[in-house]
Amino acid sequence: MLHTEKSPLVSIILPCYNHGKYIDETISSIEKIENENIYEIIIVNDGSTDAYTNERLAALAHTGKYNIIFQENQGVCAAKNNAIANARGKYILPVDADNKLGPAFIDEALAIFNSQPEISIVYTDYYLFGEETGIRKAGPYNMQRLMLDNYIENCAMFKKSMIDKIGGYDLFFSRIGIEDWDLWLNAAFHGYKFYYIEKPLFEYRIIKASRTKKLLAKKSKVNMCIDRYAEKYSQYFGLYEVDKYFLNKFRSNFTAYVIKVLLMIYFPKFFNYLVKKQVLRKYL
Repeated sequence: MLHTEKSPLVSIILPCYNHGKYIDETISSIEKIENENIYEIIIVNDGSTDAYTNERLAALAHTGKYNIIFQENQGVCAAKNNAIANARGKYILPVDADNKLGPAFIDEALAIFNSQPEISIVYTDYYLFGEETGIRKAGPYNMQRLMLDNYIENCAMFKKSMIDKIGGYDLFFSRIGIEDWDLWLNAAFHGYKFYYIEKPLFEYRIIKASRTKKLLAKKSKVNMCIDRYAEKYSQYFGLYEVDKYFLNKFRSNFTAYVIKVLLMIYFPKFFNYLVKKQVLRKYL
């Protein structure tokens, strides 16, 4: 919590914009963790316009139990970066202000970090609640899959030292979304290692017209993300580099090269499926 003698191991960061009606549920889920001295809660009010949200966060700040930061609206990336800049923990755990953290998440993630110090990011499966229910399986880490799809949710624990090396959340994504995908890609391309716990250890609320659903409904925004990735990680993304690699590899087998290019151009979904299934692993 906020006033512990020793610095907490984990800083749980909650960006909040007009989600005051959910914040008590989120905090309550966190406070079910038995060892309250192992974590701190940092909430960033990102210029909320909802009266209840502002009143509730002001009341929570008055208790002195939480580190609550009030800032002008700058977007989710700036809110998370501000929280990380104020974090005292060795590990960072982002939690959306309308979701719930499972009481075992921190202990299980710390067990991985302690036993495998080469790991920098730990992620898990999760429960769905609200408009949908069930369990969402993340699946084992695979860089090819990560380049095609953001299958690692925002609620994943990572070392703060990693952020010190690669930088925080890219402000480009503040108004677009999928900022966590960019962070995972940045970490992956810098060689940081991921670990998957095959258990649902947090709860993800499905809300009608949520930020993610709005994003998926607007293909232009998704294209903006992909264009950003192609620009930012040009040595990893872009058909030119892939084609150049294939041309060198199949210099003696032009037919195989042509087939690959035709798949990419005329059957992109099937091509992505083959990549996901690692059928093309030896060629990419």
